[in-house]
Amino acid sequence: MRVVLAAPNIDGTDVGEAFVAFKWAEALAREVDLTVLSFERPGRVPLRDQLPGAQVVTWVEPPWARLHERFNAMVKPAYPIFFRNVRRWMNGTGAKRFDLAHQIMPQAARYPSPFRGLGLPFVIGPLGGALDAPEAFRSECGTAPGFTRLRALDALRFRRDPWLRASYGEAAAVLGVAPYVRDVLAATPIKRFETVLELGVDDLAPEVERRPTEGSLRLLHVGRGVRTKGLRDVVRALKHLIDMPGVSLTSAGLGEEIGICREEAQRLGVADRVTFLGRVARDEVEDLYRTHDVFAFPSFREPAGGVLYEAMRWGLPVITAARGGPDWIIDDACGVRLPISTPEALSWDIATTVRSLAGAPEQRVRFGAGGRAKLLREGLWPVKAARLAALFRSLIREPMAF
Repeated sequence: MRVVLAAPNIDGTDVGEAFVAFKWAEALAREVDLTVLSFERPGRVPLRDQLPGAQVVTWVEPPWARLHERFNAMVKPAYPIFFRNVRRWMNGTGAKRFDLAHQIMPQAARYPSPFRGLGLPFVIGPLGGALDAPEAFRSECGTAPGFTRLRALDALRFRRDPWLRASYGEAAAVLGVAPYVRDVLAATPIKRFETVLELGVDDLAPEVERRPTEGSLRLLHVGRGVRTKGLRDVVRALKHLIDMPGVSLTSAGLGEEIGICREEAQRLGVADRVTFLGRVARDEVEDLYRTHDVFAFPSFREPAGGVLYEAMRWGLPVITAARGGPDWIIDDACGVRLPISTPEALSWDIATTVRSLAGAPEQRVRFGAGGRAKLLREGLWPVKAARLAALFRSLIREPMAF
């Protein structure tokens, strides 16, 4: 099966979407005859060297697109150039030499596909994003950077943008990181929707025997310091656990929210039970997963949640939100999902769940084992690639209607 895979950035030495796209390409190259199309940045390890099992075609990413990393990651200003390059290459090479095309990135559901109209079955996704903050939390979320407010146009584009609607309507399948994406795209005609989480892991961490100490429970939160990640809600939950001084919280992450959470901990009288580490090295993060008891990550606007997989690798039970990606990643066998209504209710629910888990070490062990088992079933990269290749084969067998 000959598959062409496209993403603006594919790089195993990078982070974010570029790294995830690389892991997919690396795993898929073992399942199919893969050709990869991507931008490439000068000074990086050549993508051909990173993906020896695939055919690689790259173009130099425009230097102006690399000036502001955050803006580039969010908006993808060079995407029209990438779109044009892919179209030209496909028309010049001949789409008929491939059985299927896959636009795997960008993950945001706002970019038309360069594979539309080529007479070739194609897949888009896994798509994510497009979640807004729940109304009761918006006053605490502050003002987003100007370019991020473009998200407000997504719903209108799903209803009106002819290029976007045609891309999704013509695709043999649209993949979403979680079931909520189907609802987000409800106004867009789609032939087939499949839930495929974009995240994966290479292996499980070594098993850890966590010996409970009576009255002690170490909570861990890992994530960028923004309001939506739920750190403030975990800090507030400690106020409801004032009778349990052995419950502590460690935060690993940097951002504007960290200072706010420090002040909140002081105001609530729980500062002595919260440790803010800021940004920490990768090996230190792994050690935090190893040494803590519960992963508390009630992020209420999370499209996926890579840190959940990280915690599950180490057998940590998870407390998260029943919304977005976490509501799909975490099930009743590996953690607790909390409803999202108001900040007050969320902090109380976190505290109630922590209190319950503190008194049930056997339940924590079951949750941890359940998380590891779930990753073995569906989270390992070879497993994910094999399932995606099976989807490709089913789509090639299905007749295409144009």
